[in-house]
Amino acid sequence: MTAGATDDQEAGPANLEARAADPEARVADLEARAAALADQTVAGDRRALARVLTAVENRTPLAEPLLRRLYPLAGRAHLVGITGPPGSGKSTLVAALTTAARAAGRPVAVVAVDPSSPITGGALLGDRVRMQAHSADRDVFIRSMASRGHAGGLAGTTTAAAAVLDAAGFDLVFIETVGTGQGEVEIAASADTTVVLEAPEMGDEVQAIKAGLLEVADLVVVNKGDKPGAQRTAAQLRSMLVAGHGDATGGSLAPGRPRPRQPQVLVTTAATGDGVGDLLAAIDRHREAAAGRDRGAAQLVRAEAQVWAILAERLRARLHDDALRATTNETLRAVASHRLDPYAAADRLLAAVDETPARRRHSREGGSE
Repeated sequence: MTAGATDDQEAGPANLEARAADPEARVADLEARAAALADQTVAGDRRALARVLTAVENRTPLAEPLLRRLYPLAGRAHLVGITGPPGSGKSTLVAALTTAARAAGRPVAVVAVDPSSPITGGALLGDRVRMQAHSADRDVFIRSMASRGHAGGLAGTTTAAAAVLDAAGFDLVFIETVGTGQGEVEIAASADTTVVLEAPEMGDEVQAIKAGLLEVADLVVVNKGDKPGAQRTAAQLRSMLVAGHGDATGGSLAPGRPRPRQPQVLVTTAATGDGVGDLLAAIDRHREAAAGRDRGAAQLVRAEAQVWAILAERLRARLHDDALRATTNETLRAVASHRLDPYAAADRLLAAVDETPARRRHSREGGSE
């Protein structure tokens, strides 16, 4: 196959017409291509891995059969979320952690999420620029993804991409989020260990301790430790984070709410590597501690997030199928003109989905459609 060619381009016009005329042949062809790509990915073929990730990120028809094959092979890697406000040095720290892990002979994968433009939909994907030192290392795989408007600091397919990298044999997977705010905590449901970065001299320290992002941190890192005020910021965070009672802001817990985590606070200077080895050791200790506890609850949260996201995506797709597009548009216009309230509109659309059979359906063990 020539560089840059897609599977459909390689197949040729005649084969494409034959596939379109025979849906069963199309499904069988997808399954065969997925099986070949999955086998190549597990065997260490990095080009195949890149093609799998492209299919998953773009949600092509090949993505679902690929994930059906690769997902059962995942679950062994340590997923580490790196999040924090813009300018805190996330990309530089991920590059430094990668260097430290590679010095110990550990294969590392990185998923770096960049923000998409709300105007053009494009993304610079510039995080990987800071990681070019590892571009020639076969045991480092760096994948940039655009958020594509997805809220929470991640892209909609980040968790699926991490599962693919896990199945490909990477023991350590760093997930670098878009620069996040206080309430964007989705990374906690996707990662085994969540590292929250803060930087000194970024304004009012009260902003750093507001409820939200820090409450999901397993480790808190004050990066750019060579700047004035770094140790003072770390000391303030240590004194005001959870100390066994209440929450990070000093308030009491509401009945039935889970107790916030009690993160360790570390200081690093990613640009020089100072403190990075200690951070990697702390990440490994958290992994060992989690392995000694029941991981069922955390895995259930991650599974729930994945399944609900797929359900929402499929429901939206069904509502925009040819059979339901007119009903969907008319219902939305009724809400826009205040002839119908949103709750009644949602009930109407759900009823329409129930009454309309799926346009395409193939049953199989482990999933359908």
